[in-house]
Amino acid sequence: MARTEADVGVVGAGVMGLAASLLLVEAGYRVTVVAQHLAGDLTPDWTSPWAGALLAPHPDAGFPDLQENSLKRWHRLRHECRDAGVEERDIYEYYDNRKDLSSIWYKRIYPDLTAIPTEDLVSGAEIGFKYRGLIVDPNAFLPWITRLLKEKGVKFIQRRISSLDELKSITGAATLVNASGLGARELANDEKVHAVRGQTMFVPCDSRNMDRVTIHQGSHYTYAIPRIASGGVILGGVAQPDNYSRDIDPATRDDIMRRVNELTKGKFFWVDHKGAIVKDLVGFRPARTGGIRVEREDRVIHAYGLGALGYVFAFGAAEKVVSLVQEVNRAKL
Repeated sequence: MARTEADVGVVGAGVMGLAASLLLVEAGYRVTVVAQHLAGDLTPDWTSPWAGALLAPHPDAGFPDLQENSLKRWHRLRHECRDAGVEERDIYEYYDNRKDLSSIWYKRIYPDLTAIPTEDLVSGAEIGFKYRGLIVDPNAFLPWITRLLKEKGVKFIQRRISSLDELKSITGAATLVNASGLGARELANDEKVHAVRGQTMFVPCDSRNMDRVTIHQGSHYTYAIPRIASGGVILGGVAQPDNYSRDIDPATRDDIMRRVNELTKGKFFWVDHKGAIVKDLVGFRPARTGGIRVEREDRVIHAYGLGALGYVFAFGAAEKVVSLVQEVNRAKL
């Protein structure tokens, strides 16, 4: 294969790799992306298409600056790029492992964030709050950003690589970005990288009039997230570390349906979750013990370990990637 000539070679075409590529191009760099999976591929090993993609900050994930900066970019996309699949909805969050809102740092970026009165909490919740936030439909966003990058001159090569040296050889780039998700366990020799299995259901319905996202965290992880462009709703979920089963677990499906109806006060009793209309989804979130890694190692910029928060972190982490690439270039002078 003839090698391309790029300023930066990126491995990985999930939301992290694509966001980094976009910001690098906007900063004036020539970019080539090498990835085993591209937009349109449907495999559990590539998590971005399967994500619930709720653009809600997380109180315990760390790096609040990256989360906040990323959300600013998502808000821009909503206003400027209707085809990107970003929508605004009311978000209702419930926790059964917190006593108050003191850890909810993102109160400062959502001035309308208000506590839900105790008498209105769902069963088992200790606290709840609501605010106006964002969701994104991966089935709209991933093709959209891929088209945009191609229009901006980014080259895509669909290929599995076994080393960062191979990425350098293919792209001809002196600076590399490792956004390989679970692949970072091999490419970065990082034993902290591991999979967290998710199982959800996509239920076709007219979700345009669904006015809210509902999510419960703590002792269980349950949510109902509209997917407007796809014409349905995602019901979930589970977080199962180091579970690599690709098979649908019927007991998990039953439990998700029970929890979703408890959370939404029966809003989805109409769903025949064992019927042919429901599509079961399994994906493996690219998690990392100790949290995300966005840092420079000589001429390699690592950006992986985002776990279930890939969409939340993507553009904020991408901004840091650009600054680290610029740091590499300054070091050459």
